[in-house]
Amino acid sequence: MSDAIVRRRPASGLIFHSDRGCQYTSAQHARLAARHGIRLSTSRRGQCWDNAVAESFFATIKTELLHRQPWPTHTAARQAIFEYIEGWYNTRRRHSSLGYLSPATYETAHRTTQPQRLAA
Repeated sequence: MSDAIVRRRPASGLIFHSDRGCQYTSAQHARLAARHGIRLSTSRRGQCWDNAVAESFFATIKTELLHRQPWPTHTAARQAIFEYIEGWYNTRRRHSSLGYLSPATYETAHRTTQPQRLAA
């Protein structure tokens, strides 16, 4: 979340939805969210469809990037993940749920038509 806050500078009122993983339910994560006016939302226990969009993203990144090769170091994997998300997934990969637009294109169009809201 820290990288997203620094890079994207989201408006307050943002909702951060995640599963119940310890990294997302920690006091440190909650303090960071509170400092930036971000509301935390977690899936109900045993309800995987609550988090379907995030689950779909993780399945996609595993299929398209992570499981295609071994990663010699944590740093190499981290850099590849960053490049995949910022250089491909958000800017060029089209998504059926967004009318076959990339997330960046969808967000720009959404922000233009509804300036008071921030697209996820």
